[in-house]
Amino acid sequence: MAARRAERLVNLVICLLSTRQFLSAERIRDAVPGYERADGDPKTDEAFKRMFERDKAELRDLGIPLETGRNSAFDTDEGYRIKRGEYELPEIEFDAAEATAVGLASRLWQSAQLGEAARSALLKLRAAGTEVDSDAPGAIPSLDAADPALPLLLDASRRSCVVRFDYVKAGDREPQRRTLEPWGVLSWRRRWYVAGLDRDRDEPRSFRLSRITGPVQTAGRPGAFTRPPDVDLLAMVAGAAEDARWAKVAVQGSRAGNLRRLATSERDGVLTISFTDTAWLAQRVTAAGSSARVLEPADLREAVVARLRAAAGVAR
Repeated sequence: MAARRAERLVNLVICLLSTRQFLSAERIRDAVPGYERADGDPKTDEAFKRMFERDKAELRDLGIPLETGRNSAFDTDEGYRIKRGEYELPEIEFDAAEATAVGLASRLWQSAQLGEAARSALLKLRAAGTEVDSDAPGAIPSLDAADPALPLLLDASRRSCVVRFDYVKAGDREPQRRTLEPWGVLSWRRRWYVAGLDRDRDEPRSFRLSRITGPVQTAGRPGAFTRPPDVDLLAMVAGAAEDARWAKVAVQGSRAGNLRRLATSERDGVLTISFTDTAWLAQRVTAAGSSARVLEPADLREAVVARLRAAAGVAR
């Protein structure tokens, strides 16, 4: 649709929505920018009639309820208007679970590319009377959306774009190049994963975003693949993480709140935390400072000590 035509149609919709009376074609011609004004030339009048008929048909094809009628028995020509009640969306209502999901989405995008859109959506929902508490303790799980790969992989999954990235597998020190058809991105046990078809190995794989090093790059055009209709992404991720280990971390004080949320149990100030990524858990223990101390395993304790030494500028 040409830009001028689209602008004219928008102006026509605004005009017909702003009146309760039926407007004749001539009044619409005078009020809506984009229509040629009457100049007494029959050719100009005929051109307007053809254009107006096309515009009316376009509005109806778009599903806009264009109504015709007369304001009184003395009117000789039919007029036009759009009934607001049939055009506007109904009031949006959410139950508690749906409102919580919206709050979760707003928290997810706080540090990603859609942060402003999420804040705008929350303002509109609250203005409409829908309470969405994105800060309610315990109501919404804590998700870290700061990973730079997250928005890029979400977009690639939505547009069916193949991606390439360097990935450090658990137990390895050097990254390997991966080429992936991203079927979807999901959170499991407070960690983000991308799952899809690993083209290099020609089999479905899942990858933890915290192990991706460097930028994620797209390869080729959108629509390069089709996600299998019956794929279970959660099963792919959970199955790949069956090698989880257990850590014992002694905690005290308020700075250990994030670690407590990760724990499956706490007894006498000792947390039991399931993990598969030593560097990931070491980072969170280090962030708690003196409020956390690793009891086991030894390699996790060493990773925390190494981080603390690096932060203090102390050589091994």
